[in-house]
Amino acid sequence: MSRKINIEQSIYPYHITNRCINREWFELPMEKVWEIFEEQIFLLQRGFYFKIHSFVLMNNHFHMLLSTPENNLSKGMCYFMKETGRQINYESQRINQVWGGRFFRSMISSEAHYQHAYKYVYRNPVESFLCQDVLSYKYSTLPGIVGFRKLIFTVDDTTIFDMGAEKCIDWLNRTPKKENTIAIRNGLKKATFQIAKCPLTKKELVIDIY
Repeated sequence: MSRKINIEQSIYPYHITNRCINREWFELPMEKVWEIFEEQIFLLQRGFYFKIHSFVLMNNHFHMLLSTPENNLSKGMCYFMKETGRQINYESQRINQVWGGRFFRSMISSEAHYQHAYKYVYRNPVESFLCQDVLSYKYSTLPGIVGFRKLIFTVDDTTIFDMGAEKCIDWLNRTPKKENTIAIRNGLKKATFQIAKCPLTKKELVIDIY
């Protein structure tokens, strides 16, 4: 079977994710893995002019919202995945493959869909029972945006600035319905983010936006 062709563009943001091979955890302390990712995200901005909207590092995968004004997603992410894998192997003294495969992208073509993805990314640690609220998870750009942690790269986050930090944090901490979270997770598995519609009303099932 031939590989599906992904059409790249520079207008809409993407949700990007990738997971370690066999769902294994990173064989390094999370603080060290965060330092590796932080450095490589900085280089993505400097070398490929990516705009980073949010980033969350989990135990064996990551979520990132970004835009590519230079229409160079594949080129930049190829570099990013190669270098993060190389550095993780070097620091852990491994020779095995780090990533389970190519990164996965989902283009987000509406503001409502962006809000769904934004909340999903920042709530990932909460939904995984790693923390009780979005600000208490260290390996996320959110504490850096509000000044709780220093970041070496810039975050282009219009959501929190448009809403105001307090209102945005309250919204992110508001637990969505389980079916909404599942619908968003499934929607982000598509090349263009889509959410299932109700058979009767023909409207999208997810309404948890600010």
